Amino acid sequence: MIDENESGADTLRQETAEAAPEVAEHDGAAARIAELENQLAEAKQATLYAQADIQNVRRRAEKDAVDARAYAATSFARDILSVADNLSRGLAAIPADAREDERFKGLVTGLDATGRELDSVLSRHGITRIDAMGLPLDPNKHQAMMELASDEAPGTIVQEMQAGYMIKDRLLRPSLVGVAKKPD
Repeated sequence: MIDENESGADTLRQETAEAAPEVAEHDGAAARIAELENQLAEAKQATLYAQADIQNVRRRAEKDAVDARAYAATSFARDILSVADNLSRGLAAIPADAREDERFKGLVTGLDATGRELDSVLSRHGITRIDAMGLPLDPNKHQAMMELASDEAPGTIVQEMQAGYMIKDRLLRPSLVGVAKKPD
């Protein structure tokens, strides 16, 4: 009987030895599959991040292009505002009797028309004048240059020394203003 048991154990050992390479090969394949699945998941995640990054860059570039078109004239607009200021000062300096004088009436009318056309051109390009008189001081749009004793509520704009302008939704130039303070 011992021979049969020994013979059965030998057979089992021999079968196990023959199957060991197959089991080892299977375990190695399973480990390789798990490794490849991890690499695939990492590659998918990296691809998603890259796609999101590309989309963000594209959106930023589109926004920059829109802003460039909208605000490209900012430097030119600032320079042309000094021309508008000088024209306004010149028109304001014309005395009332000269406005009625037939010799100057054509000149005054032409200057008024030029001022209106300049305002129209600025407006067409999104450049608008900031309202100031009688409004509370807004530090985002107005620059207080002095305080004046006034019956108005403190902080109310009572004098405008230089008009301010916006280009679209951005400040081009602040209004230079005098602000009311309580009388002494």
